Amino acid sequence: MPYKLYGQPVPAADQTDLYIPMFKDKTIAVVGNHSSVVDKNGEQTHLVDYLLSEHIQVNKVFAPEHGFRGIADAGSHIDDGIDSKTGLPIVSLHGKNKKPQTKDLEDVDMVVFDIQDVGVRFYTYISTLQLVMEACAEEGIPIVVLDRPNPNGHYVDGPLLEEAHKSFLGMNPVPLVYGMTIGEYALMVNGEGWLDNGLEADLTIIPLKNYTHQTPYTLPIKPSPNLPNATAVNLYPSLGLFEGTYVNAGRGTSKQFQQFGASFLDSNVFDHHYTPKPMPGASKPKEVNLVCYGRDLSNTQPLNAINLKWIMEAYKECADKEKFFKTQGFTRHAGTDKLQKQIESGWSEKEIRATWKTDIEVFLTIRERYLLYP
Repeated sequence: MPYKLYGQPVPAADQTDLYIPMFKDKTIAVVGNHSSVVDKNGEQTHLVDYLLSEHIQVNKVFAPEHGFRGIADAGSHIDDGIDSKTGLPIVSLHGKNKKPQTKDLEDVDMVVFDIQDVGVRFYTYISTLQLVMEACAEEGIPIVVLDRPNPNGHYVDGPLLEEAHKSFLGMNPVPLVYGMTIGEYALMVNGEGWLDNGLEADLTIIPLKNYTHQTPYTLPIKPSPNLPNATAVNLYPSLGLFEGTYVNAGRGTSKQFQQFGASFLDSNVFDHHYTPKPMPGASKPKEVNLVCYGRDLSNTQPLNAINLKWIMEAYKECADKEKFFKTQGFTRHAGTDKLQKQIESGWSEKEIRATWKTDIEVFLTIRERYLLYP
């Protein structure tokens, strides 16, 4: 992997002197989850707890997918509630509303967004970011994004999202892997006019220290229940495509997004097997209690591009091809209906990649306008 070392990256949340003065005498709402931590001399404190200890008036928390404490299944309905530690109200942004409502912001002077992203378009925290920015713009409330490193920020790859296939799994015309920090992405959302009705958020980015897009960074906290380690995070752009199929991508095992398999794949071709079971973060995994045949990818060398060979091989060796794709779900993950058709038609990976080339080149030119880091 073409990494260069520029020192240990320092997340914005750890640089408290850059933002605490901004919050004095303000009523703050925090958009955060379990990854929203402040590290002081190796001691981690949740951002909300830290702000309260600094006598910042935090009056509510907005919770994204997986919830405020980060334990819910992917895509599951998150309810409003009360944080047991602080007594603060928790407003869900992954239940009936994915965007803060006017009433939710009536007693808020400023919104702070601090969530660890992994740089993949269908990882829904960037959609939450955009909807929060839009709500803040509508209500005239400033938003501050505490930037964090992108563990997949060293490359750009994949098909561009098409307008016809916008969803919460992808809202903007960006490649599957977009190579930007969440702060840079917020600048792009604002600058490219992607908020409804031509709105522009009053946006401040607290930047990272010692970060480049080629700087290696291992996440100190797993960003969601099914991304337990650096290997899973690195493989997620490739294996996440299986989320739009009936193939299990390791959910319900200890190797989430480090293996794939299904009961209907050929055991003569795939010598690896495992059995998904219900577990925290995956209460109803695909192929539950069935022996799945596939590949163990947990020892794969780090990728700097999306690997299509695995999903292409799985489709080729599927006994009932008509039951392989969840067509609508796959299209939402891919951001285009072309990829499924290309795989079904037997295109080579090289041929598929060639169809992305022009879109990626155009995107890289746009991306350059918003980069904060080399």
